[in-house]
Amino acid sequence: MSQLLIASIRDLCRADHGGDAARIADWTADKSPAQIVSWIDGPGRYWLAERGGGAEAVGGLEPEGTVSLLYVSPNAAGRGSGSMLLGHLETELRGAGHSDGRLNATRAALGFYQSYGWQRVDAPEGFCGTSCIPMRKALP
Repeated sequence: MSQLLIASIRDLCRADHGGDAARIADWTADKSPAQIVSWIDGPGRYWLAERGGGAEAVGGLEPEGTVSLLYVSPNAAGRGSGSMLLGHLETELRGAGHSDGRLNATRAALGFYQSYGWQRVDAPEGFCGTSCIPMRKALP
């Protein structure tokens, strides 16, 4: 998971970090294997989307109904793993009794989320190592 998160941030989130090594380092600082283990041991829930024996995407949910992360491997971008995992996260949120979901989108991912019905709800704010856009979606 650590390698996938770091590669996704480095290669797919250029619209957010502009290739600035310091910004990338700040954003990925909490993506070490030890940190991932602490997340898994915490209250959140995490999933990996795999194909052909390799991890293609990772997603997570916080108990209060927030998508905590959704990142796709650069090698898998555009192959549907992110879409599939987002659908799974939305299903999990509904199953946990949430009538809506929330997340903070990067600029690189904004169009992706909007294409699945997520709406901007506020001005960008500092989060996830960059300025992210708070979003919400009603979950019928």
